[in-house]
Amino acid sequence: MEEGDTVCSIDARFANEVSALLNPPHPLHLQEYFDNVISRRQCRGIKVKQNGELGKGLYADLDFKEGELVLKDQMLVGIQHCSNKIDCLVCSFCFRFIGSIELQIGRRLYLQDLGVSVNHESDLETFKHILEDCCQTDSSDGEDNSLMNNHDNLGNCASSSSKERFPLPREVVESLMNGELVLPYSKEFSLPPLVRCAGGCGEAYYCSKSCAEADWELSHCLLCTGESSKSLCREALLEFIQHANDTNDIFLLAAKVISSTILRYRKLKVTHLEETEKRATPDVSGHSDISSLLEAWKPISMGHKKRWWDCVALPDDVDSSDEAAFRMQLKDLAFKSLQLLKAAIFSKECEPLFSLEIYGQIIGMFELNNLDLVVASPVEDYFLYIDDLPYPEKQEAEKVTRPFLDALGDDYSVCCQGTAFFPLQSCINHSCCPNAKAFKREEDKDGQAIIIALKPICKGEEVTISYVDEDLPFEERQALLADYGFKCKCPKCLGEEQ
Repeated sequence: MEEGDTVCSIDARFANEVSALLNPPHPLHLQEYFDNVISRRQCRGIKVKQNGELGKGLYADLDFKEGELVLKDQMLVGIQHCSNKIDCLVCSFCFRFIGSIELQIGRRLYLQDLGVSVNHESDLETFKHILEDCCQTDSSDGEDNSLMNNHDNLGNCASSSSKERFPLPREVVESLMNGELVLPYSKEFSLPPLVRCAGGCGEAYYCSKSCAEADWELSHCLLCTGESSKSLCREALLEFIQHANDTNDIFLLAAKVISSTILRYRKLKVTHLEETEKRATPDVSGHSDISSLLEAWKPISMGHKKRWWDCVALPDDVDSSDEAAFRMQLKDLAFKSLQLLKAAIFSKECEPLFSLEIYGQIIGMFELNNLDLVVASPVEDYFLYIDDLPYPEKQEAEKVTRPFLDALGDDYSVCCQGTAFFPLQSCINHSCCPNAKAFKREEDKDGQAIIIALKPICKGEEVTISYVDEDLPFEERQALLADYGFKCKCPKCLGEEQ
């Protein structure tokens, strides 16, 4: 695509609608929205308030002690990084680990041995078939073929002195993956069984029927590549996904936002029609399509936004003289992604959502507000449990577990990694001397954002976290924070500024 070719006709034809969608919400509407979110989620002791030049902030409505839970926030949208799908099998909605310890280990070793990459379409098909095969077996219902009593074929593979990878026989890995073999003490770490996507895509799996249904209704029915998908064109959708995996998976998050907005809009239209029919009188309320679209868009309208190609930090290897060309490349990349998405899920009644301005602002919102999605691996907990066993039990168990640990190598404890947008967490402002931090406790097994008090927080005090490593020198902190579009004026920075 040549520079200057990034022209989206929707931006021109729906300029008023796009402007209305991007218009910042009135402070009273913003306050009402976040009050409702806090009430609905039963978040105790916090409140979102206007915060002058910072826009909005999260404040304590109660006193919090050091180490106390301040916020547990459910994501609005989130994704697991494509490369992480080889290492971790998690629920596509709540990101809880699923299956079994045996499936988590066996599947990973099998895919590593094949050299599978979910960035490549041919490998993706292999990836999907392996998961489908794994769903056919539930080891909890069958005979307990525990490896405690069947480890003769593992003896030559063990190596307790090195963390290099030691491949296991293919048949051993397959038996572990499909549930024929059971690791010692693995039942102490039971995981929810896999639930398939109702659309038959073979890519999304869930920890429960409720998660599967919620994801389907929220966005996945339009983004599913299975036979029951409600997308316009599955081939175009596959091309969009491939493009996102090859370039930037933040486009997948943007697709979820647009899909969920379309689906919310359709529900609102149905509700309005039903109410009109009940009244049995002409609708004189002035209700319009744009009113429904604005209402459907409301959760996204509350996030701080800038165009993606304008707010991305200039990489160190790009000279300042090339900045304009760099930003145009990002704009072209977003336009290409948008065209592919439009071919896959376009909705005429929601056409303004497919403007380049809207798409760029959605992605920019993620760039400025997203939090890393991290869920600790139960595989790490399992091997630590084995290591902590009393000597006789540990020695016997490690005859079985050590070959698998050695086969996994140093990366045996890889956690689920992704990115997500959290509506309440995104309101928390930065400080280089924060009073809270994002921190997963042992009991936190899914993708929700957890904010813990670092020190006592008094009622009425603003809750702050650090967006960067607060131990870095002043100049480095300021340079990193410039990527977020502000200069930090916290007490620490004011004290260190020369």
